[in-house]
Amino acid sequence: MTMPRLATYAVLAWLLYLPSPLVFSQWLSDSQGIMGTNIHVELWSDDEKQGKAAIAAVMAEMERINQLMSPYIASSELAILNAQAASQPVSVSTELYELIALSIELSKETGGAFDITFASVGYLYDYRAKQKPSDEQVAELLSAIDFKHLQLNPAAHSIFFSHPKVKIDLGGIAKGHAVDNAVTILQRLGIQHALVTAGGDTRLLGDRMGKPWMVGIRDPRHADKQAVLLPLSDTAISTSGDYERYFEQDGERYHHILSPKSGKSIHEVQSVSIIGPRSTLNDALSTAIFVLGVQGGIDLLNRTPGYDGIIMDSQRKMHYSQGLTP
Repeated sequence: MTMPRLATYAVLAWLLYLPSPLVFSQWLSDSQGIMGTNIHVELWSDDEKQGKAAIAAVMAEMERINQLMSPYIASSELAILNAQAASQPVSVSTELYELIALSIELSKETGGAFDITFASVGYLYDYRAKQKPSDEQVAELLSAIDFKHLQLNPAAHSIFFSHPKVKIDLGGIAKGHAVDNAVTILQRLGIQHALVTAGGDTRLLGDRMGKPWMVGIRDPRHADKQAVLLPLSDTAISTSGDYERYFEQDGERYHHILSPKSGKSIHEVQSVSIIGPRSTLNDALSTAIFVLGVQGGIDLLNRTPGYDGIIMDSQRKMHYSQGLTP
């Protein structure tokens, strides 16, 4: 073997062992049905194995919160709380206790527009089966909708329902909480560019490699169309709409966003989108502002620093908070 040929092999071997950080850099994504909705994760990773492990960690966190906070899983802490707390104080995990405590604070700040005790009537609605409670049932249970019935003991981390018919549902805040947790996990794993979506709640980590993420707000009456397309980076957006869970009967739309005052669906607006740094608060605010309506909702947004919103009313007119007004 000649020296030139030996040198050629040596160069080839050296090239083969050169580190190539860009070879495996790529966008990775996955979608799964968890928490009664579609969970979607998209991220950029320099290592495919680590990127897939990060996505798996997000999905595992979503399922953990589902098992903790779903009112439909009999073994969940929330289901046990609903079953027992009207009889005696029930001790719960720090995580569940703090989220319920935050929900109560948000109820106070929104004048009761956000109220997790809506489930005291809401559990009687079955949107898939197109079933709703009778007026008599609503009237009988309406007094149970009041966050003031929730008595919290910080020392014992226990919760007691002072009304015998109270039920709570964290559907207006738990998905946002899960999204925030998921992004924290990705940050700890070194991910710098990602999107995490749980139904109407989306949080963006960084940008899309030098470009903004283009996030669409769905047209409430056309599933395949976007009402608004927003360029966003390193923030979060949550949308509540009357199209997520609903059925129509006798010309009326019955959807899952109920007025705590009436126990019935609200029809002043079709969708509310909130943009702010924290998905947990975006999630709750979008529900509260849907309940408050256009004027009350815009007023709340304009006095909430760091959060802006877009409301589409029942006539399909768009309304913007001050921070989004040209």
